Amino acid sequence: METSAFQSLKLAVVSATGLSKDALHVYVGLAVFLATSVALRKPLRSAVPWLAAIAVALAGEALDMRDDIASFGHWRWAASMHDILNTLFWPTVLLLLAKFGVLRNAK
Repeated sequence: METSAFQSLKLAVVSATGLSKDALHVYVGLAVFLATSVALRKPLRSAVPWLAAIAVALAGEALDMRDDIASFGHWRWAASMHDILNTLFWPTVLLLLAKFGVLRNAK
C-alpha cells in the first residue's frame, strides 16, 4: 500500500523538526488554541479556541483512520485516542485555568 500524502507530510514534519509524533500533537494543539484566540480575538476562557483545537485533532484523526483502514484493514482507535488526548491536553488546561480565574489577564 502506498503512503498517503497526509502521512508523507507528517513524516516530513517529524524528520524536519526531529520531534516525536507525540510532541508534534502537543505543539499543534497548543498552537491552534492560541492562534485561534489571537486571530478571532477570543479570550482563553472562550470555548471557541478550544473547539478549533478539537476540530483540528478530529480532522487529523479522521485522515489517520482512513489511512489505517487502507493499510491495516482496521482503525487503530486506541492510537487515535492517544493522539487526541495529546493534542487537547494543554488547550484544556489553559481553558480551565482561564475559566476559573487562575489566569487573571486572560480575558
